[in-house]
Amino acid sequence: MPALRASLPATRESITHKFSIGNHEGYLTIGLYADGRPGEIFIKMAKEGSTICGMAQAFCRAFSLSIQHGLSIEDAVARFKGMRFEPMGPTSNPDIPEAQSIVDYVARYLELHFT
Repeated sequence: MPALRASLPATRESITHKFSIGNHEGYLTIGLYADGRPGEIFIKMAKEGSTICGMAQAFCRAFSLSIQHGLSIEDAVARFKGMRFEPMGPTSNPDIPEAQSIVDYVARYLELHFT
């Protein structure tokens, strides 16, 4: 039996976080359920139309659908934390001084704030 999707309400609270990894800037927006749990993520990268931007959008869609279908934030973090690919390097966040990728950064940010 397929897992039921827990859709977010049409109007929801969210958190937007500005970050940089190396010389790549972006914004992470986390849409929240009424109880404060993350229900979706969006990444807006400064370099529109780039491969990085497209891959970030694909990751966000897959991640959001996964947590809406029951994957816990803890399990999502375990699967995505530590993924290593460009861009990587120093970040603008003192709580996450180095990131191995955008995916690693997002997983670690979620781990810090939602687990």
